Amino acid sequence: MLIAIEGLDQSGKATQAQLLRDELREGGTRARLVSFPDYGTSIGEEIARALQGERDYGPEVMQLLYIANRYERKADLERWLDGGLVVVCDRYVASSVAYGEAQGLDVDWLTQTQRFLPASDLTILLDIAPELAVERKATGRDRYERDLALLSRVRESYLRQVEQAGWVRVDGDRDKADVTAEIMAILGERLSPA
Repeated sequence: MLIAIEGLDQSGKATQAQLLRDELREGGTRARLVSFPDYGTSIGEEIARALQGERDYGPEVMQLLYIANRYERKADLERWLDGGLVVVCDRYVASSVAYGEAQGLDVDWLTQTQRFLPASDLTILLDIAPELAVERKATGRDRYERDLALLSRVRESYLRQVEQAGWVRVDGDRDKADVTAEIMAILGERLSPA
């Protein structure tokens, strides 16, 4: 099973992805956490440079870098899934759709470019207001995190995407223990036999 945790920066994705992996392991499930972008790869290093302003790529190039970064890990993802692991992704395919759409890119192009990646079985949107994202990280923000209007458009895309099958919206503006409890309840419903 592949579970994607999505949302704006500072929505709690990394925290909840780690907690979910840990909860699954404590329950006896083999689980692995993957974060995108993966800055440990060559393409990931290039993404980091661009986010810090060392490179000036347009939206198409940035999204192609993000997508290529996921393809760098495709073989690993497939191996882990084939081996029976639950893979938890801190950001995945929907991030390129949300951020790309917010920058005026074609949703079909963003989706089709990623069609050969393993599909997520469950996508959890940790929904917070853009203003809260900015409030939670007052300094050291990258070029996307500084743009409140962009973050608003990204959130609109996520809220549109959450209407798709396999998605669940979780209010991220709560205590992290409450968010974790809701995620575990959702997962329990998905994993229990019908």
